[in-house]
Parts: sequence; structure tokens; C-alpha cells
Amino acid sequence: MTEEFAGNGWAARIEGRNLSLALTGDWTARDCTSKLRATDSLIERPGIKAISFDSTSLGPWDSSLLVFLSMLREGSLRRHIVFDQSGLPEPACRLLAMLPEEPQSPDPAPRGAGVVNRLGVWGIDRWSDMAAITSIIGETTLRTLPAIRGRARTRVVDLVRCIEDAGLAALPMVALVNVLVGGIVAFVGSIQLKRFGAEVYVSNLIGVMEIREMAPLITAIVMAGRTGSAYAAEIATMQGSDEIDALRAIGIPLFDYLILPRITALAAMMPLLFVYGAAIGIAGGFGVAVSLMNLSAGGFLAHLRSAIADADLALGLVKSVTFGAWIAISSCQIGLKAGRSATDVGQAATRAAVSGIIGVIALDALFDVCANALGI
Repeated sequence: MTEEFAGNGWAARIEGRNLSLALTGDWTARDCTSKLRATDSLIERPGIKAISFDSTSLGPWDSSLLVFLSMLREGSLRRHIVFDQSGLPEPACRLLAMLPEEPQSPDPAPRGAGVVNRLGVWGIDRWSDMAAITSIIGETTLRTLPAIRGRARTRVVDLVRCIEDAGLAALPMVALVNVLVGGIVAFVGSIQLKRFGAEVYVSNLIGVMEIREMAPLITAIVMAGRTGSAYAAEIATMQGSDEIDALRAIGIPLFDYLILPRITALAAMMPLLFVYGAAIGIAGGFGVAVSLMNLSAGGFLAHLRSAIADADLALGLVKSVTFGAWIAISSCQIGLKAGRSATDVGQAATRAAVSGIIGVIALDALFDVCANALGI
């Protein structure tokens, strides 16, 4: 028994359990809507076990034919119908082979696996971040000596601009925060020491706290929120505007051009900002102690001079260099990892600030533990 019927752009012939579909005319996107609706009606007829094609009368075609064939193949697989595409044009067969045979649906996650999956993804992301940061640290170590010898492909103008941004431009904010912190330390410390009649030693407290802890830590936190987030946002913006890809395409090393100037500038400026911030913080504590606690200026300076040791200053300098390098490295890595949208730029800036601040506090705690173990 033979059954024949036709539609828009095709003619079907059923012989036994085989459906032969002859494609006719043009198959273009302009008039493909009615043709695509026929896919289910062709294969839902009972008894069909195989479908074949005849494309001898097929005219010009475009992606609408591929959509029709893909939908027809998907329906055939659901109904266990053999889909014989040997009669189709060779280009259409090659393109059809690139399409998935059936929609990919994710397997349902077992109950309770959501938390485990999120923890696993979080752990893998953190491991990848640490691996990338370690790679940048290693490359910085290897490229430092060639850079000193002038063999790095770093433009002097970029280095000078980064130094100016991380140095002179940061002085007002560093001064404001440190003078307030110094005044707060002096005020709170003098109140507590007054209970024991030892308010004269508030200068010792201010000097040691500012040099060892507050000046390097507070300055680093300020620079993480100010300069670190700016580094990440700038590099992320270059990523979104395809400037990073352009640099790679013309053979300019990203490390020498983007990362090395920023790491060098921030690591070199942080010790100077630390000394500047410590001096401002001590001045703020001096003003509070002399004006509010009725301490003499001479007594304050004498106790301050005897309280600060060379080891305290050396520890503060080492902390500041390490903090500056960490902020620059983590911020650049976050910028390079960012996506290409405007939202990704804001997220990169936020992540850089948070990562810089948390990393600085963790490094400060590690320094203090080591200094205590060494008796510094």
C-alpha cells in the first residue's frame, strides 16, 4: 500500500514502513515558518520505521533547511525511526553532523549534592587563583634581574605613570587615614593607661603601634581599596575592549607591558608611604596626647625616641614591601581573569579590593607570629 501527500516545500511517499521525503523548491529563512511546522505531522503516522530523502528537486537553501532536518531527526530518534540522510546534499550532511542529535539535558543532581558541588567549585576556583598568583610571583622573580639590566620590554612612561599614581596621588588619603588612626590610638591608649597612672607611656604605645602595626597595615588597606581596585578595573576594561587580545596578537608580552610596571611601582612606593604614614600617625597621636592628656612635648618625644627600635622599623618596611607586592599581584591576576562585560569590570574591582584587604591582614598576622617566634 502506497500513500502520497505533499506540503510546502516537500512531497512525502509512504511505502510499507518507509517514508520517502522529496525536498522541492527553495528553502530560505524568508518563508520557512510553515515548513517547520510539518515536522511532527510527517513522523507521527503509525507504522513508520525509516525515513529517507530525495533532494534532486531542491533549490537554493540556507540554515532553515538545517533547522527542519534537525527537528525531523530529533523527532525520529524519539520515536526510534531510522533517519537515513544519504539522499541529502553533501554540504547539508556535513553541517547536520555538527549539530547534536538530541537536546542535552543535565542529569538531575542528587538531593543534598548542591552544597557539595558549590564547595567543590569554590575549592577549584581558589586553587586556580593561587596557581595563577604563584605563576605571577615566579615570573616576577625571574624577570626582576633582566628588568634591572634594562632588558624588560617595559615602557618608562608606563612605569612613571604607575609610580605617580601609587605614590604622589595617594599621599592625601594615606595622611588622612593615618592621622585619624594615630589620634584614636593615643586617645584610647591614654584612657587605659591612666587607670594605672602610666599615661606618660602613651608615646611608647603610639610609636610601637604605628611603626610595627598600624602604619603598614592601614596604608596597605588604603592602597588595596584605592590602587588595587583601579589596577583590576583597568586591566578588566582592556580585556573587555579586546586590547589584551591585540597585545597578544602583535607579540607584546603582557607581563612586561601590564603587570611588571604595576608591581614595581606599588612595591617601591609602599615603603615610602609607610614612613610617611607612620610620621603622620605619630603626629596625630602627639597632637591628641599633648592637647588632651596634658603631656609635655619634650617628655612625649623622649619616650618615643627610646621606644622605637631599629627592628621595629625594619619589620614595618618588610611588611610594607610585601603588602604592596601582594596587592599588585592579586589585583592584576583578577583583572586578567575578568570577563568582557561592564558588570565584570565592577566585579573585578570589588574582588581586587576584598582580596587585597584580606590578604594584607592575613600576611600581617603571619609576620607577627614569625616576629614573635624570632624575638623581634
